[in-house]
Formats: sequence, C-alpha cells, structure tokens
Amino acid sequence: MKSVALAAILIALPGVAVAGEGSGLFGWVHGDWKLVLGATGMVMPDFEGSKDRMFRVSPIISIGKAGPEARFTSRNDNISFSVFDNGRVRAGATGKILFQRDDDDSDDLKGLDPVRWGVELGGFAEVYPTDWLRVRGEVRHGVRSHSGVVADIAVDAFKDVTDTVRVSGGPRISFASADYFDAYYGVNATESENSGLSEYNPGSGLKSIGFGGAYDWKATENVTTSVFGEYSRLMGAAADSSLVRERGSANQFTFGVSASYRFDFTM
Repeated sequence: MKSVALAAILIALPGVAVAGEGSGLFGWVHGDWKLVLGATGMVMPDFEGSKDRMFRVSPIISIGKAGPEARFTSRNDNISFSVFDNGRVRAGATGKILFQRDDDDSDDLKGLDPVRWGVELGGFAEVYPTDWLRVRGEVRHGVRSHSGVVADIAVDAFKDVTDTVRVSGGPRISFASADYFDAYYGVNATESENSGLSEYNPGSGLKSIGFGGAYDWKATENVTTSVFGEYSRLMGAAADSSLVRERGSANQFTFGVSASYRFDFTM
C-alpha cells in the first residue's frame, strides 16, 4: 500500500502545486514539460515461463520536465515520471501494467488459478558512468495481480552510428520476492490436482538474467522508431517451478518494433 500512496502523491503533485501558485512547489511544476506516447508490438512468450509465443501490444508512456534530451531510452523502461534529471542522473516514479493470466492464454495453464490484471508501482533511478553507458534500476511493488516486489537492473552501451541511427545493447538481471513467485510460479495442492503439475512452493531471489539489443531510428525531431530483441534465462525459483520444468521453458525470447512521439508543452 505504501507504493500506491507514493504514486498517488506523485500524480497529485501538479494539481497541488497549481493551487499554491506562490509556493516553491508551483515553481517546480511551472515550466516546459515533455510527454512521450507510443506503442510497442512484440512477439513474446504466451506467459512468463512458456515455451510458446504470442503477439502483444503495450503502451509507451513517459512524462517529465524538459531539459537536456535524454541520452538514452530503452524499450525495457517502464512507464515513468521523472522528478529529478540533471543530465547524468535521473530518478522518479515508475509503473508497469500487468495483463491477466489465465487458461485462455495457454492450455499449459489449465487447472491453475488465474492471475488478475494489475500494476506494479515503485521508483527508478538511472546513471551514466560514461557518455556511452547507462545503468538503470527499477524497484516495483505489485498491486492486485500480486503482492510481491520485483527489482530490475539493465546496463546498456549505446553508439550513434549517424545523427538519426543508434545501436545499443547490454545485460539485464531481475530479482523478485516470494509473493511474486508464488503468484506466477507457485502450484498449491489444489492446483496440482487440477492441472497435473507437481506441487511447488517458491522462495525469493534471482528471477532471470539475459541480454537485449536495439536499433533505433529517429525519423523526425519528435518521432522515434525501434527494432529490438531480448533473451532472458529464468533462474532460481522461476526455473525450478514445475510449470516451467514440466510444461514450459527457462529460455525466453522477445522481439518486436516500437514507435513513439514526443509532445512538448508548458505549464
């Protein structure tokens, strides 16, 4: 619930600041802002841990105060609201939309309890140790779908091949709590009887390691498109799940395309 409260406060900040026009808070809100909207279409596993694939579309949403153009963005970056950005360090609130998971997604899920749709809310921070390297971390708490905590770290090296074309890539690592693993990978006695899978009660720890890369093209000053590919290897409690061992795969591949448009406005 702390994550929900934090997100509500951050979202409400602009309205509160406008009400107190003479305050320092209004001074922070007032100025130039940028909003990035877009969509990503990708071929990905039917569900996390599946050996089969499906096509899915997800939104791209990012808002923050205008300033020096972000040195680097990745399709792995979840919905974010920047509250601090000095060009080398950026931090703020982040969120991720979670789709419902049930046996309509795959026959491999028959007999398992559905995982409801929901969100993960939390914070992010990213830093540029050099002019060609970005390290980003996110910590998010589940709401509705699960009550666990997920932490992701991504390192990306990037190079501008031309003024409009950039290539990038680097390693990823993810951790999760037992509540997260229980929602997506646990199999209780009733589920075991209904599905035929072995019972499994996961702990917490390492979730996956992997690598991703992208080819980005800035079509115009405001429009950016991308082609990307990702590979992750499920580890720890995820890889040990009977759902993965008996019906799925620890090797997870995702690839797709994205397009986004940047809107500039003043408050």
